[in-house]
Amino acid sequence: GNRPVTGRRYRRLQPLLASGVALYAAHLPLDMHPEVGNNAQLARALGIELQGTFGPYQGVDVGVWGECEIMREALAARLDEILGTRIHMMPGGPEVIRKIGVITGGGGSSIGEAIRTGLDAFVTGEGAHHTYFDAIEGGINVYYGGHYATETFGVRALASHLAKQFGLQWEFLDFPTGL
Repeated sequence: GNRPVTGRRYRRLQPLLASGVALYAAHLPLDMHPEVGNNAQLARALGIELQGTFGPYQGVDVGVWGECEIMREALAARLDEILGTRIHMMPGGPEVIRKIGVITGGGGSSIGEAIRTGLDAFVTGEGAHHTYFDAIEGGINVYYGGHYATETFGVRALASHLAKQFGLQWEFLDFPTGL
């Protein structure tokens, strides 16, 4: 929804406002978009053949799941490579993974839904401490790649799409937080 532009938020946006630059922020729609969304783009980068969605938020599924046979440690290495960071893996599920779900960013709170969906592995950005026990008890491998690192794929894909559609030039400014 709309948020008031006051205090710290105003100070952050003031240079844009002073320059007459409009800002439109659509975080969740970009996460969940089936073509240029963060979840779909990260899943495709991992070689996952998308099959469906999961992880309802306000009545709409935000995550994607699909199939890709890969060993547990190989998925961790692949994530390290494509995210350019060191992921954290909780090995609660099978060694041979076949069904993988992705909810980027703060999707760790959807671990219960990932378990109910029957996933072998759940890739997300971050999660709470108790998700360790949820993973072990739920028989699922969980991979935390960092909130920021998992949410750059959609931004790049959307920029590329808009560039093709409207003949625009774009540049991605990478400011990793390590979180």
